[in-house]
Amino acid sequence: MAGSSSNSSFIVEIKEYPYPSHISKPSLGVKLSDRDNYNVWKTQMIYFLTGHDMLGFINGKFVSPKRKGKAKMEAWKRSDALVVSWILGTLSGEVTTNVVKLLTSKNPNVDFTAKDAWDELELYFTPEIHQQTKGTVSVTDKITNNGNTALHVAVGTSKDPEFFKKMLEKKPEDIQLKDLTNADGHTLLHIAAIVGNTPAAKILVESYPDMLIQKDKEDQTPLALALSNMHTETTECLLSKIETDNIHKDTLFSGTSGDELLVLAISSEEFELAGNLLSHYSKLDSDVVLMAIAQNFPCELSFWERKAVDLARILLRSYNNLDSDVVLMAIAQNYPSELSSWERRGPEFQDTPVSNDIIELPFVKRRVKIRHEASQVLLSVCKFIQLKISSDRHKDYYTNPVLEATRLNALDVVKVLVYHFPDAFWSASEDGHNVIQYAVINRSNKIYNLLYEMSEHKNVYKTSKDSYGNNLLHLAARLAPAKKLNLISGAALQIQYELQWYKEVERFVCPLNITQKNSSQETPQMVFTREHKGLVIEGEKWMKSTAESYTITAALITTIVFAAAITVPGGNNQDIGVPIFTNYPAFTIFAVSDAISLFTAVMSLLMFLSILTARFAEEDFLYKLPRKLIIGLVTLFISTTTMIIAFGAALFTVFGQKNASLLIPIGALTGLTIAFFVALQFPLVVDLMRATYGRRIFGRNTDHIPFNI
Repeated sequence: MAGSSSNSSFIVEIKEYPYPSHISKPSLGVKLSDRDNYNVWKTQMIYFLTGHDMLGFINGKFVSPKRKGKAKMEAWKRSDALVVSWILGTLSGEVTTNVVKLLTSKNPNVDFTAKDAWDELELYFTPEIHQQTKGTVSVTDKITNNGNTALHVAVGTSKDPEFFKKMLEKKPEDIQLKDLTNADGHTLLHIAAIVGNTPAAKILVESYPDMLIQKDKEDQTPLALALSNMHTETTECLLSKIETDNIHKDTLFSGTSGDELLVLAISSEEFELAGNLLSHYSKLDSDVVLMAIAQNFPCELSFWERKAVDLARILLRSYNNLDSDVVLMAIAQNYPSELSSWERRGPEFQDTPVSNDIIELPFVKRRVKIRHEASQVLLSVCKFIQLKISSDRHKDYYTNPVLEATRLNALDVVKVLVYHFPDAFWSASEDGHNVIQYAVINRSNKIYNLLYEMSEHKNVYKTSKDSYGNNLLHLAARLAPAKKLNLISGAALQIQYELQWYKEVERFVCPLNITQKNSSQETPQMVFTREHKGLVIEGEKWMKSTAESYTITAALITTIVFAAAITVPGGNNQDIGVPIFTNYPAFTIFAVSDAISLFTAVMSLLMFLSILTARFAEEDFLYKLPRKLIIGLVTLFISTTTMIIAFGAALFTVFGQKNASLLIPIGALTGLTIAFFVALQFPLVVDLMRATYGRRIFGRNTDHIPFNI
């Protein structure tokens, strides 16, 4: 059969096999990349191959002439290879890779043909159609691109146990469920763990317990997948089967993979589940479990949450039908106090049960419960290491966790670790920094405050140096980590925070350390200036831009209230020059408010101008500049508030004398405006006052029992 083309001069025919040599790659509008565009691509290719008389290589018309001579065979191979190159050239990179792998894996010693490639693509993108052409589809046949069978789909889409049992009944007898995996190596139990299908998981582990230890292509067991997908109920189902039948505990709960199970539970804040898991372990492989606890330990309750717990304690004591001692003990067991109280109770704290009926406030109860469960797990892991790990290896388990807890300012974790492993407090990082030095570097004030609870051993830190000759003040002079500084709003407050740390450590160290030089011949002050040079510049810009903005506002208010003072509402009596509404209470309120607004606006203006003309030295950011900004903001706040009151009083004086009902809308709008201003501007004042005059972040734990290190 002769080939045909719109330009026959480019057709080279060898016998009956056409060979359009001028076409190296078809120009199709759509490349094959996924199932959605397969039909479009297929239609394009069929028309293209038909137009060049090459369709016979994919529909079976041009079969391989194996017994018709070498010349015909070479001609056929040449034309068939051209069609193969056309097909592969119109696929995306991922599809090409997958299809070539599938074709070569079937018979590595035989080259695949154009028809092989075409059929494989059809099977790859329309497997269900391919199955239908064979006849009845079995529940164990693969029906999706990922190699999932009908049973995989049933587990992933339905949690009806009866439906799943009926599907299992249709399984061929010669098929083992544990051998039924998809392209990711997932068994049916893996799928149940991923989607949280507890009923299916229960059915599977009861009939096929060996599936519990099967791993997918990423070495994940069903238990690990259930934990990583945070399906607590499914996890507990799998655990209960392991506990009942004692199957393969050493496989699941040992080595690196065993530790990862605990890490997954802790990272998901499933601390109670982590405690249950720990009971199955005979040993821990490394320090990753304690590291996970240090990184995920719940933060302390906020001020208002602690007050809510205190209130609940007071209310409970008022009930006469309760034993007050029992109630207080239950609250003490749930109350999230500092861990020094745990030290008072000693290690028996870990055996104290949680009372779910004591703290009924919903927004506090969960936080208290999680903190208690986390504390239980931490204590249990420490006890576990003490009992089951050789004492000469304890250091390998607590060194990194105690340093990580120090970095994260997790005081509770540090105290528990030090309680069980006293040497943990002398742990050192790779740079040779001990716990206190590491706390200063990372600005962990709660850990640093342990110095105030220590005995005379704390004097060691006054003269200690690291491998670079840096004393404690040198470390305080470094720039704080970005994560710490980002918690503080404004560059000016950030440099103030850094100065507070520097001054605190300066008071602690020996006087000689203040001028002592490190290996780079730098004093602490030199280090501070170099490290904070950029932050000081940013602080100056922030302070100036803030002062400039408020200067404009203060000047505008001054102008407005001064004009209002000389042109009073209602005008003046032309005979005696006295304001007409002098004897009205509303006018008195206007006059007083206007006067206060004028004087405070002028004070605010002068204060902001003094900021703009300041020298902006490092030391000024500690008290001088913040104090000026606080005074300026407070006086501006008073000025703005009294200006709004004066305007409201003026309106009522002029329009409300004969209509008292106007007082309601005027008062409501005045109050709304003041509230709006407070909501927008007052937080900055609060931050400044808290940072400058608020409760000190250092030395707050001096009322606790001594930290015997």
